[in-house]
Amino acid sequence: MPLGDFFKITSPKADACLTVYKGHFATSHSHMNYFLDVASNKASFREAKAIAAFLAENYKYSVNVDTVLCLDNTEVIGAFLAEELSAQDRFHVNAGKNVCVLTPEHISGSQLYFRDNTSVMIKDKSVLILAASVVTGYTAQSAVEAVAYYGGAAVGISSVFSRIGECEGLPVHSVFGSNDLPDYFMSPAHTCPLCAEGKRLDALVNTFGCSEI
Repeated sequence: MPLGDFFKITSPKADACLTVYKGHFATSHSHMNYFLDVASNKASFREAKAIAAFLAENYKYSVNVDTVLCLDNTEVIGAFLAEELSAQDRFHVNAGKNVCVLTPEHISGSQLYFRDNTSVMIKDKSVLILAASVVTGYTAQSAVEAVAYYGGAAVGISSVFSRIGECEGLPVHSVFGSNDLPDYFMSPAHTCPLCAEGKRLDALVNTFGCSEI
């Protein structure tokens, strides 16, 4: 993936860094000026564990969690997050609990679907939503709505990177945020300033990564 120059953002919050490419990128519904390469954050044992440990601090003393709902292929972080939340500590709300780690199916766009045998991990459960990034909040909102539809209650939203601090009335906790990339933007294609300047797309982006054009 020869996308050119990149830089890394380190975080004092966790032993992890975010790899960032500057350019002109497109998802299925938006354009942006940075590609946030969270592949190592999601796959590296060390980084995933560090990210999970930081995110767990926002919940383990005060929020009941039965299920971690993993979006954007964040299951490795999700497993470590469940471990952190359920660690044996008399001050932890979820100490000793068997916290489930669940991945939804997608049936149309961002619409989430659960089979009969997996929806039991949502119904009447307190669900923590985990995403790789929360930029517009559209995907996180869909997850909150899906959890409610299947009879559960979303109790929090966490991510590696977030540009917003709240979604559907829930705080969004992240390791990296808008302070780390103050000039980051995402916009519909028809209002993209880079398109207006005549700049060609560098790559197409989705949950799995990017492909150079």
